[in-house]
Amino acid sequence: MRGEAKRWFSEALWDLETAKILQEKGRYNSSVFYAHQSAEKAVKALLYSLNEVPWGHSVRELLERFFERIGEREEKMLSFARELDRHYITSRYPDSLPSGTPHEAYDEETARRAVEIAESVVEYARKFIR
Repeated sequence: MRGEAKRWFSEALWDLETAKILQEKGRYNSSVFYAHQSAEKAVKALLYSLNEVPWGHSVRELLERFFERIGEREEKMLSFARELDRHYITSRYPDSLPSGTPHEAYDEETARRAVEIAESVVEYARKFIR
């Protein structure tokens, strides 16, 4: 499953670049969503590298499965995962917010933070996906 891990990691890198492009264009809610996608795919690549077929969309839950398998825990990565997971729905669906739309609710600072976090998760995964 090393090949599958590399495919997922490649897509994580693509989504991270997409998040950066969207951030630069002021499409902050979409940037945050792609940041989440990048981290999700990077962690799925980690699980594929351990011959586990990942399922689900929670970066935190996927990362916890990875940590269980390797017998260690990185609390900082889990904190990053929790933050990204909060954006999975709200960055896309108007009915997840009390009023307004996701594109009105997200700003440059939130997008910048999400992209930085996704970069950290991707770099963490890179250490295992070689």
